[in-house]
Amino acid sequence: MGASMTMLKGTNVPVPAQAVRVELGWRASPGTPDVDASALLLVSGKVRSDADFVFYNQPAHASGAVRYEGKATTGDSVTDTLAVDFARIEPAIDRVVVAASADGGGFGRVSGLYVRIVDTASGAEIARFESTDATVETAFILGELYLRQGAWKFRAVGQGYSTGLEGLATDFGISVDEPQKPQQAPQAQPSRPTRQPQSPPPVVRPAATAPPAAPPVRLTKVTLTKDTPSVSLAKQGGTSGELRVNLNWEVRKQFKSWGAKLGRAIAMHADLDLDLCALYELTDGSKGVVQSLGNAFGSLRQPPYIHLDGDDRTGAVSTGENLTVNLDHKDRIRRVLVFVTIYEGARSFADLHATVTLQPRNGAAIDFSLDECTVPSTVCALALISNNAGDLTVRREARYLVPERGVSPQRTIDAAYGWGMNWTPGRK
Repeated sequence: MGASMTMLKGTNVPVPAQAVRVELGWRASPGTPDVDASALLLVSGKVRSDADFVFYNQPAHASGAVRYEGKATTGDSVTDTLAVDFARIEPAIDRVVVAASADGGGFGRVSGLYVRIVDTASGAEIARFESTDATVETAFILGELYLRQGAWKFRAVGQGYSTGLEGLATDFGISVDEPQKPQQAPQAQPSRPTRQPQSPPPVVRPAATAPPAAPPVRLTKVTLTKDTPSVSLAKQGGTSGELRVNLNWEVRKQFKSWGAKLGRAIAMHADLDLDLCALYELTDGSKGVVQSLGNAFGSLRQPPYIHLDGDDRTGAVSTGENLTVNLDHKDRIRRVLVFVTIYEGARSFADLHATVTLQPRNGAAIDFSLDECTVPSTVCALALISNNAGDLTVRREARYLVPERGVSPQRTIDAAYGWGMNWTPGRK
């Protein structure tokens, strides 16, 4: 098929390539919803488990066959791309559904929406389908790669859902960890998609078909890991209001250590005092630290637009240590490094289990756990928040640092991240 030809809905073409790039594209303009590509790997019309869903929160299939590669913007043109390697698709998989979801409005407000299949090796366009008849749909199956008599083909589908990514995912058997929003309830009945006769209908399966051991897919709450350490706050809807950063911890009790040794361990952690802190740099070049030492609690209404809420010595789930960032002034913030120090009660983070949660007032929570500490660390970099062309990106650091003799934890973290501040002793 030549690059100039556009497929009609329901038609199909051969895909004579070892690997392809699946590119969704559209024109960005004020008021255009954000569009995200996703893929579902199917066996007889359904996923085998939630792991067969590839999207921005789960960007790579375990087989390596499908990867979510993310967005690129050129002028007013935006693309979101998936990579498909046919050689790595497991034999049981006979269909890869290519879908799009819209955040902030229906596809009727997205102009110039298309999907195209590009040969990764040569860069040649194999297929192109332009979607022109969308209205209120917030999720769309644009096309599908499917296996027919040992060869892969691409079919243009153009089938919509008004229930967004959640409706699309659950229809293929994904279990979704997201409560239905009340205003969506009246739409539940009429939101069934209009099936195209050329496309065999997906089999609707209850969420229970997923293996019980696997947690549900989170479409909103994002868990950062070593493999996917970063996320855009704007992507999660966190563009204004307060961003609350919470640190909770518990002592891992080593029950194999009996007697006096265990008694000493519990006593050591009884008065454990962890301090949540933040280094900041504003766009005007000013730098500083927010911490309980020296009563440098910061401020939300004036620079640095960061405030530390008190000092908790328990790590209790209800409170923990909390720090708040005012996202209404995010354009004044260049970067913020959130870190934690041991003030007293322990010589390192070993045997502690800690969880970090970043909760914007508007938008999805972002969380991650700290790895087990195997070094004599008294300071740990938790998360780096960076201003990237007006959008704040959160990156999981979970990096334990070991201060040199006579060097403070604050000076140690400054040196590791090149903050360049002058430090003087402080106390609380």
